[in-house]
Amino acid sequence: MSNTTANAQNYKSKTLATWLALIGGPLGLHRFYLYGFGDLWGWLHPIPTLLGVLGIQRVEELGQDDKLAWLLIPVLGFMVAYTMLQAIAYGLMADEKWHARFNPALRADPNAPASGWAAVIGVVLALLLGATVLMATIAFSGQRYFEYQVDEALKISQ
Repeated sequence: MSNTTANAQNYKSKTLATWLALIGGPLGLHRFYLYGFGDLWGWLHPIPTLLGVLGIQRVEELGQDDKLAWLLIPVLGFMVAYTMLQAIAYGLMADEKWHARFNPALRADPNAPASGWAAVIGVVLALLLGATVLMATIAFSGQRYFEYQVDEALKISQ
């Protein structure tokens, strides 16, 4: 196999990594793309995601008073926000730095592929989604915390 063929097979696209983090980040798809299926962190990504989904299911089945759901739903929100931050970091990384880290054979190549508008659009969408999810998660957690405090104060005052 020639060196060019080996480089083409091992090439890691910054744009694809950004979009994988945007679309499948909570499942670790971007980690598997960049580091392979042996990546421990990639395999750990679905755990908090599934715990958060379990929290949503508990709210649907048991109602909003389920305290375990109060703990599990924010885990999903923080995981989504975290992977959106990873998408932003990938998309904003300089092409030279990207190639030095993920495509070392292209580090000194002046004709190395450059990312384009697709990576920028992925960053913008990740910023919108990540900020929205993070704000909603903080609002949900704060609301549940204060409702719990009011309920406990009512129990004490009676």
